[in-house]
Amino acid sequence: TEDLIRRNAEHNDCVIFSLEELSLHQQEIERLEHIDKWCRDLKILYLQNNLIGKIENVSKLKKLEYLNLALNNIEKIENLEGCEGLTKLDLTVNFIGELSSVKTLQGNIHLKELFLMGNPCADFDGYRQFVVATLQQLKWLDGKEIERSERIQALQSFAAVEQRIREQEKAYCLKRAKDKEEAQRKLKEEENKGKIARSHTGSDGHWYTDISAPLPPSEESKDYIQAPEIQEGQCKEKKLDDREDDLEFWNKPSLYTPESRLETLRHMEKQRRDQEKLSEKKKKVKPPRMLVTEDGRALNVNEPKLDFTLKDDEKRNQIVLDLAVYRYMDTSLIDVDVQPTYVRVMVKGKPFQLVLPAEVKPDSSFAKRSQTTGHLVVCMPKQMERLEVDPSKRSIPDVANIVQEKKHTPRRVRAEPKIIPSEEEPNFEDNPEVPPLI
Repeated sequence: TEDLIRRNAEHNDCVIFSLEELSLHQQEIERLEHIDKWCRDLKILYLQNNLIGKIENVSKLKKLEYLNLALNNIEKIENLEGCEGLTKLDLTVNFIGELSSVKTLQGNIHLKELFLMGNPCADFDGYRQFVVATLQQLKWLDGKEIERSERIQALQSFAAVEQRIREQEKAYCLKRAKDKEEAQRKLKEEENKGKIARSHTGSDGHWYTDISAPLPPSEESKDYIQAPEIQEGQCKEKKLDDREDDLEFWNKPSLYTPESRLETLRHMEKQRRDQEKLSEKKKKVKPPRMLVTEDGRALNVNEPKLDFTLKDDEKRNQIVLDLAVYRYMDTSLIDVDVQPTYVRVMVKGKPFQLVLPAEVKPDSSFAKRSQTTGHLVVCMPKQMERLEVDPSKRSIPDVANIVQEKKHTPRRVRAEPKIIPSEEEPNFEDNPEVPPLI
């Protein structure tokens, strides 16, 4: 798949169209698809230790120089004529029995190295002479250099060797056909066993002799009462049965064939699925963490388990929270929420919540991170303190009489105060012609 190729193209920044080297070994790949469309510039392709049964969809890789298909299920050499630049081909430990299929490599004029050891054809009488004579461009076969004298001898005896090879191929093909029939028969038997087991086993894991015949009411109620104990016992029995089946599978003698390799893979996949199901059952679903009670009271929560300090800065009239966030964690994974009475910080989805000692202004608050330590610092200005007034003593002022106007009279009209002589001064004389003092 495209995703599989991208994940293995990290050295090329996950760009696949310009890839020159790609390693897809031990990925349980069964078929080759799309690779000749997506990676046209490939020079080296590693596909060893998979379950590939056929060489296909690589003919458009004109620049391919080295193809490794060791430890797969390939039975025939084919579809490599288009790989014009191929210089090395590794088909070690496959199931190639048609040795005559090496003739398809005659068009690969740059092919210098070929590995066929570990294949059934490598046991044929005259195997090396046949390959050396057929592929005259080869320099090395199975890691051994081909000398000029060896090639001359192979060419001289080619007719007789080819006849022997064809007879051995025919015998191998007959044997292989019987192995395939036997493998299909076993597969059908196992499928039928599985169907019988599923038909006799209910959805609750109980074993019934006949699904169409329900249990009597008394037996049903009895079974219902003992259900937990029975289920526990059945789980243990099932585990024992699974272990016995597993031991039986691995101890059972089998031929080394493509079908046996696929059967082993299916068995391991089944074991993995069963293990995942058991682990899912064991996992207890944690209830969501309560951050605010039903009556609206915030709680102190530190799920990410981070160190922190809370300081009351009286000079700047603010509360400062210093949270020791992970130094190399991306800031996009942090979410800060300031409320009048508490502050909440979500760190990778885990809540950190702290109740504040005083009411703050959420709109004026701000957060920043240290470039050296990575700590998160949240500054929250405090609300101004308000004086509470007794509502019973509150009175509504008379707005109309807040400013009182003074009445001004003309100076000459204004009555002058009469100066009454004091009798205590004996020398005082009241002269009416003298004007009054201003």
